[in-house]
Amino acid sequence: MSKPRVNGKRKALDGKVKDRSVRVEQRDKIGFDLPIDVKFTLTPKQQEFIRIAADKKTKFLLVTGAPGTSKSYLAVLAALQALKEKRAGEIHYIRQPVESSSFNIGFLKGEASSKLAPYMEVLNCKLREFLPDGTIKQLQKEERIKTNTPGFMRGASLNVSYTICDEAQNFLVKDFLLMMTRLGKFSKMIFAGDLRQSDIKDSGFERVFNLFDNQESRDQGIFTFKFGREDIVREEVIAFILDKFEVLGK
Repeated sequence: MSKPRVNGKRKALDGKVKDRSVRVEQRDKIGFDLPIDVKFTLTPKQQEFIRIAADKKTKFLLVTGAPGTSKSYLAVLAALQALKEKRAGEIHYIRQPVESSSFNIGFLKGEASSKLAPYMEVLNCKLREFLPDGTIKQLQKEERIKTNTPGFMRGASLNVSYTICDEAQNFLVKDFLLMMTRLGKFSKMIFAGDLRQSDIKDSGFERVFNLFDNQESRDQGIFTFKFGREDIVREEVIAFILDKFEVLGK
């Protein structure tokens, strides 16, 4: 005789419901609260971004926009909310070690963590905007936030986690392929970048963004998102500066 089902789960003869959900290797969820402090009111479009990022159907989110539209800020906020609500066990912050200048300071001495530290300081700044120092130290102590470059991610399987690929305009097409195929069960991945600020010759961001900018991709949980000048919240003068530089570029 078949066993009865309760809400899609099979019920044993003793009346207990057996959990037949997919089992994956994952970290325990955090055991303390994250007092996230959002210091300014999000624009309607920024609120829409957070809604899409939190949606259970969303697996990937590729976002572009002008400087000051809070792409990195929103990506970190979405990841922290997932950690707080126990929808993720850890956050991965991925960035290419590319300097945003025509000149560079050369190779840095030390171990990989020391060499990557200057590139990861953006993440630390965002964390300090949202969380008190004690909470950040607790996250670091438990290694809940991990930083890396795409080059060290081959072979990884990111289960029940939130991955932020920041400054994604500095990713090659093969970097997107590498990172997107790292996604494991119950995870999300955000690629944030600005199409006009690439520091490499063969950026894959625009091609990959356009590749998935369609309904077929959305049906698979892959979403694209664009912020406009009206979403600049860093400082109002930035929009004016961008307009002036566009004229200079012509």
